[in-house]
Amino acid sequence: MLKHFNLDLLNLVGSIIWPYLLSTIMKYPEFPNHEKYTQIHTILNGDCDGEVCVRGWIYRTRSSGKLAFIVLRDSTGNIQSTVSKKNVSESAFSDARKALIESSVIVKGIPAKDDRAPGGWEIRATDFQVVHFAETFPITKDQSDEHLLNNRHLWLRSQNMVASLKIRSTVFKAFRDYWTSNDFTEIQSPSFTTSACEGGSTLFNVSYDDEKEKTGQKFYAHLSQSWQLYAEATMFGLENIFTLAPSFRAEKSRTRRHLTEFWHAEVESAWMHNHQMMELEEGMIVFIIESVLSNNRKELEILGRDISVLENIKAPFEKMTYEEVLGKLNSMGFDLSWGDDFGYKEEKALTQDLKSPMYITNFPREKGFYHRPDPSDPRSLVCHDLLAPEGYGEIIGGGERVWSSEELIERIREEGLEPESYGWYLDIRKFGSVPHSGFGLGIDRTVSWICGSDHIKHVIPFPRTMRRTTP
Repeated sequence: MLKHFNLDLLNLVGSIIWPYLLSTIMKYPEFPNHEKYTQIHTILNGDCDGEVCVRGWIYRTRSSGKLAFIVLRDSTGNIQSTVSKKNVSESAFSDARKALIESSVIVKGIPAKDDRAPGGWEIRATDFQVVHFAETFPITKDQSDEHLLNNRHLWLRSQNMVASLKIRSTVFKAFRDYWTSNDFTEIQSPSFTTSACEGGSTLFNVSYDDEKEKTGQKFYAHLSQSWQLYAEATMFGLENIFTLAPSFRAEKSRTRRHLTEFWHAEVESAWMHNHQMMELEEGMIVFIIESVLSNNRKELEILGRDISVLENIKAPFEKMTYEEVLGKLNSMGFDLSWGDDFGYKEEKALTQDLKSPMYITNFPREKGFYHRPDPSDPRSLVCHDLLAPEGYGEIIGGGERVWSSEELIERIREEGLEPESYGWYLDIRKFGSVPHSGFGLGIDRTVSWICGSDHIKHVIPFPRTMRRTTP
């Protein structure tokens, strides 16, 4: 038995042996560190001369005799690669025939115009390298919606999902660009709060303080339904503000328009009246549409969207009061009374034949305690909803806020809420309150409408509903 040993010597030996052991246990291919590679869309645009090097994943594959036809994809498009046994090494040709869908590959070759190939171009391979051999892909044609949702982590690679997410990215950027260009400042707010904004029935309550619960103390917290209450507090410093953030509502609705976690684009502005905010919203919607048309025509085509519908959207939008809409819906066969809410069926009936968005204004007082009552009609509020056309329904809810602390207390009590829960929110009305307006835009609904999607879950990477929290 050794009584003494040298730690420095042991560390030295370990530093030599351990990397060797790892290299024998963990077999990874050498990382393909190519200095230059070509994106597929560059080839499809006809902008390449001479040999190219493309890296991506196998989208489709078939082989016949001495030829393998492999459609590659990257984030910019798909292109066919023809791998001939006479033009590549024997091992490369063998790998090309063996590699399954979603295997990651690197292809060198000469681009050639070929009208028979997808996209009108192909790569005639001079070398074919498999970076990783994929296992059999679990998604095939004509599988159920539930199966695709269960395998969402893989279905995100599909053409339609990629197209939808690219459009989604454009919408986020366009929203930011529009409000920044109008001198609005982006801010952030907490996801945990104790003040309900949209009614207690849709709250996600959370266990926030275990120590207090152990001693029998009740500690109430829930996930935020909206940024608005915090926006109004922040607005008094910055005046014109916006945010992009997730909101959470435990809605039991199972329509194509509802998620329990959705992305909210919200705006708040001091010294602004309802009609002024509506004008800015119109400009925003037109700007977003124009941005998508400018950047995502290819994606819209992949999704089968009728682009002419989007091209014809112009401001100003049609405007109707709640009372006028109530009469219109009843003439269509509905049985609605003053104070009734418009749900999915009503909004679909109103908008399925519209070519542009439509405003509904002057909702009943029951719509929200923070909306300012109309001085000319105490039954109504100075507020608005914007409904997207083609049956997509509400995408914006907004209006003027109550800016008197006394009136706000009255409105809170009207809703059956406790003013004590809104202490800080009431506080901001006591120190230099001013008229102000704001709105919330459902990003996911907006993207769903722009894409022409049949369900909101198709335009968000990982949708969350009352029945789905995975993957």
